[in-house]
Amino acid sequence: MSLDTYRLLGRSGLRVSPLALGTATFGNEWGWGSSPEDARKLFGIYVERGGNFIDTAASYRGSEELLGELTQDRRESLVLATKYSTLRTPGDPNSGGSHRKNLFASVENSLRRLRTDHVDLLYVHVWDVLTPFEEVLRGLDDLVRQGKVLYAGMSNTPAWEISRMQAVADLRGWSPLVALQIEHSLINRGGERDLIPMARALGLGVSPYSPLGGGVLSGKYSSPDPGAGESTRRSFNAGLGMVTERTLAIADVVREVAVEVERTPAQVALAWSVRRPGVTAPVIGARTPEQLLGNLDALEVELTGEQVARLDEVSAIDLGYPHDLLGGDHIRTVMSGELTIESR
Repeated sequence: MSLDTYRLLGRSGLRVSPLALGTATFGNEWGWGSSPEDARKLFGIYVERGGNFIDTAASYRGSEELLGELTQDRRESLVLATKYSTLRTPGDPNSGGSHRKNLFASVENSLRRLRTDHVDLLYVHVWDVLTPFEEVLRGLDDLVRQGKVLYAGMSNTPAWEISRMQAVADLRGWSPLVALQIEHSLINRGGERDLIPMARALGLGVSPYSPLGGGVLSGKYSSPDPGAGESTRRSFNAGLGMVTERTLAIADVVREVAVEVERTPAQVALAWSVRRPGVTAPVIGARTPEQLLGNLDALEVELTGEQVARLDEVSAIDLGYPHDLLGGDHIRTVMSGELTIESR
C-alpha cells in the first residue's frame, strides 16, 4: 500500500489517499505545533509521495492560512477538507453552532483563508444539540448546489442523528453525507459499537482522528506514573484520561509487535488502523518531517493474523446492549437452533 493507492470516500466517487494529512499542527497557535517552515516541509513530503487528502478546520486558523499559501499551485489535485461549528468569536453566540448563519459565515471565512472558491469536503465538526438537523442538512445542500462545498460529512455526532439525517437527505433529494470523522484507535474503539457499522451501512467513509491515541501508542508513555516527567502535551493527554493503566497495557502489546516486525510502535498502531474494516483514511499529524516520514512508512507494515488478534484482544471493548445480547449464544440458539445459515 502507498499514498497513491487511492480509496473511494464512502458512497461518493471521490478518490482519497489511505492516510490523510492532519494540519492542526501547522503553526504554533496551540503551543506545540510546527513552524511555518516545517509545515511547508510536511506538506511537500506528503504530496510528493502521492498524498491528496488534506484535513483542516475553521478553528485551525493558522493552518487554513498556511494551506491557502501551500495549495495554490496544485489546488485541483488535492482533496481539501475543513470543518465548522466551533466558536469563532468569543462572546458572539452566533459565531458557533451548526446553524445556517454560522455555517455560511464560517465557510466564507475558510474559503478566504484557503484562497479557494470551494472546499472539497465540509464536516460538521461537533454536533449542536440546539439546531434542528433539517436546518443543518438544508444549509449543507445549499452550499453544495452553490458549488462552494462539493461533499458533506459529520464528526463527533451520535450515530442515530447521522442515520436520521442520511435518511431525510435521501428522501428529499438533498446532498447525502459521504464522510464520518471520529476518534478511533487501539485505545478508543468506542466507534465500533454503532458509528462504524452505521457508516458502512449508509455509505460514509470513515476518517479516524487521533489514530495514535494522542501519542500514547507512539511508545512515549511507559512510566507507571503517567504524569511524571511528561511534556505539556503529554500531561494534557493524561488529564483527558488517555494515559491509564489500560492504555499503557495496550501500548505494551503494540511495542511487542513492533519489535517482532522491526518497526516503530506508531507504525504498528497506524497499520492496524488503516486496515480496519470500514476505515477509509486515518488522519495523521506530525510536527517534524521525521515524524511524518515514519508515519507514512506505516503503509508498508504487514501484520500477521496472530499479531492483529493480539492487538484486537488487548484493546477489546464491551459493546454493550443490545450488541452483547444479539451476539450471545442464547440468542443464536433461539433464532437459529442448530441450523447453519450463511450470508452471501
